[in-house]
Amino acid sequence: MPNIKSAKKRVKVIATKTAQNKSIKSALRTAVKKAYIAIDTNAENKAEAVRLAVKKIDQAAAKGILHKNTAARSKSNLMKRLNAAA
Repeated sequence: MPNIKSAKKRVKVIATKTAQNKSIKSALRTAVKKAYIAIDTNAENKAEAVRLAVKKIDQAAAKGILHKNTAARSKSNLMKRLNAAA
């Protein structure tokens, strides 16, 4: 447990940021999973699901939660599977 005031504040701030990042990452995983399911089941809304997943990926990359190359790879894999299904 920290004794210095600034160290105590850092613990609080890091806990807040960790919770926020976890929430964003969870929403990202859910959107990507829904997109893959929509593609695999050939749902009518598969293009919309992929668009939302790509948006979430871009938002996570912009906030530094995902590395930009990881985001690019994820988007590429989504698009590749969407085009193969079409």
